[in-house]
Amino acid sequence: MSLVRGVLLAGSESRWLREHATRWRFVRGAVSRFMPGETVEEALEATRALGVGTVLTRLGENVRNAAEAAGVTRHYLDVLERVRRESLDVEISIKLTQLGLDLSREECEKNLAVLVERARALSNWVWVDMEGTAYTDVTLDIYRRARAANANVGVCVQAYLYRTAEDLQSLVALGAGIRLVKGAYREPPDKAFPKKSDVDENFFKLSRQLLSPAAREKGVRAIFGTHDPVLLRRVEELGRSSRLPPEALEFQMLYGIRRQEQERLAKAGYRFRVLISYGDAWFPWYMRRLAERPANVLFVARNLFSR
Repeated sequence: MSLVRGVLLAGSESRWLREHATRWRFVRGAVSRFMPGETVEEALEATRALGVGTVLTRLGENVRNAAEAAGVTRHYLDVLERVRRESLDVEISIKLTQLGLDLSREECEKNLAVLVERARALSNWVWVDMEGTAYTDVTLDIYRRARAANANVGVCVQAYLYRTAEDLQSLVALGAGIRLVKGAYREPPDKAFPKKSDVDENFFKLSRQLLSPAAREKGVRAIFGTHDPVLLRRVEELGRSSRLPPEALEFQMLYGIRRQEQERLAKAGYRFRVLISYGDAWFPWYMRRLAERPANVLFVARNLFSR
């Protein structure tokens, strides 16, 4: 792990920074590059403007009480209803700690089941985000239980974890929906690859699993979530060498990052969605986005010194 990446990930966990940096005008200005606003209305307006499918996620995790978890569940139910009324191509992505996992696994599973069942009735999807490794086992266990009841639920897996190749084997056997990302939490070297080059190579190896004949036979919905142009082209070439049509591959990228590449993928005929985050609990998420690509720190610095 590079020094800059380590500092940024440590910053994402700092309560002091979370309470103070969010008030700094240049930080709020810089974060607008990665999210269209703090409200769901702004996220939906961005969806309309983009003209492609999106995945919406309300920022925030580790809710403090059952009332907050219930409020998050109601919020996402409302989002599902709104996109149905407006005929928007929008899916939702949630964290289990938003639904109360820290408080009660039983209540968390009930909240997730409500969302997945409503999404199924609306022919929509719910995605379960992966959090730090303290939650990996329970997240996958809850996901498998949800998937057994409804097929319209997917889960995120992280390429920087050593364990992910083994996790994928069981998920592929389920015919799961799987979104592969690099990973953006601070993890120890006994659990995660410390070098970016190793993470990149593992991402590609996992991509082979997701596009394997076995995965296709099981009906796996495989999604590649990366902004790395080298990896994107390697996955594209993997699809071509496997004689898969463009629409057999699905890519997802964050709002505001590599927009020309996003347009290229969409025009090339690949299935493509933009992940749009919103909400006022954006600081930890923002620091993790910077850590994924430390060069983005220069963008923040330019905002600071141009004030």
